[in-house]
Amino acid sequence: MDIQESITNQTHVSITLANHLLTKISHNSNIVFSPLSLHVVLGLIAAGSKNKTLDQMLSFLKTKTIDDLNKLSSQLVSLIFADGTPSGGPRLSFVNGVWVEQTLPLKPSFKQVVDTVYNAVSNQVDFQSKAVEVANEVNIWADKHTNGLIKDILPAGAVTSSTRLIFANAVYFKGAWSEKFDQSKTKDTDFHLLDGSKVQLPFMTSKKKQFVREYDGFKVLGLPYLKGEDKRQFTMYFYLPDAKDGLSSLVEKLSSGSEFLNRNIPRQKVEVGQFLIPKFKISFGFEASDMLKELGLVLPFGGEEGLTEMVDSPVGQSLFVSSIHHKAFVEVNEEGTEAAAASAGVVMLRALMTNDKVDFVADHPFLFVIREDLTGVVLFMGQVIDPRVG
Repeated sequence: MDIQESITNQTHVSITLANHLLTKISHNSNIVFSPLSLHVVLGLIAAGSKNKTLDQMLSFLKTKTIDDLNKLSSQLVSLIFADGTPSGGPRLSFVNGVWVEQTLPLKPSFKQVVDTVYNAVSNQVDFQSKAVEVANEVNIWADKHTNGLIKDILPAGAVTSSTRLIFANAVYFKGAWSEKFDQSKTKDTDFHLLDGSKVQLPFMTSKKKQFVREYDGFKVLGLPYLKGEDKRQFTMYFYLPDAKDGLSSLVEKLSSGSEFLNRNIPRQKVEVGQFLIPKFKISFGFEASDMLKELGLVLPFGGEEGLTEMVDSPVGQSLFVSSIHHKAFVEVNEEGTEAAAASAGVVMLRALMTNDKVDFVADHPFLFVIREDLTGVVLFMGQVIDPRVG
């Protein structure tokens, strides 16, 4: 399977997760999550699985073989997530860690995947008598690798004396807009909430041309980040429904498949009329196992001798995934975007021929996506319901 096909499939998984989160779990709250971060943790679990559990994991991750999955993961880790700051691009950090009960050696084949595909650091720890200390160590690790933005990825009680392995991933992104907003032009304007009420919030504005396109029932704005010397181009996309209460029907359109994001992307700059984007800061966390089970991924959580490829010990016959914790943070302001996450456990475009100015006023709930445009990889997704709520 070529990398582009793999990424299209991976985006499909991202949209499935986003749709479930946005409709079932928190349709009325601000959300941000990193589908990639979850994908990596699931990929690590898949690498240690076999038989029906492995088949179910591959089917869920839209991948034919574990080799295809490992290949995608290693290319994502080395290509997409290389830090851009040395060449003048966004600051990026993507780190993986594995904590293993000290009495259990990792199987050499699994250790090789952990070391070489995921570049994960393996830590031998004493779960049996120091579970709380190990949980604390993982939390400190996630805090450090997300620049202090993700605290307590593992809640109290998540790690016990019967825990045998923890897989964790932390992703951090900080990008400056290629054209920053003038702070002195930021002004308070009404934002319309879903219940019909309004609140006053600071909105950023600009008179410069923007990447905006109108579609049927919604508009899309692309705000590119400053590029480094490499070829990658990271952009934040705002998907704004025309109707003040149109978010749920927009989420439905999003869930129509992985092509939605690729199809609905503004490719050229146009003159804007009214142009307003709210500043916002969101922090969101959830435990993902119930969601994954509802989406059909049940075997890794069941304990039926599925995770046998991780450790060299009879204990490997009875391992199961007890929980998958995910937390993410995003802040959007005049300078750019800072985002972080941690997980433990796109028809041809018709050109815009019109010279009319297009308005883009994000004064009601909208979706957002941060992605790398050359590959189409989605780093973060979410929704803003009320920008006041951090």
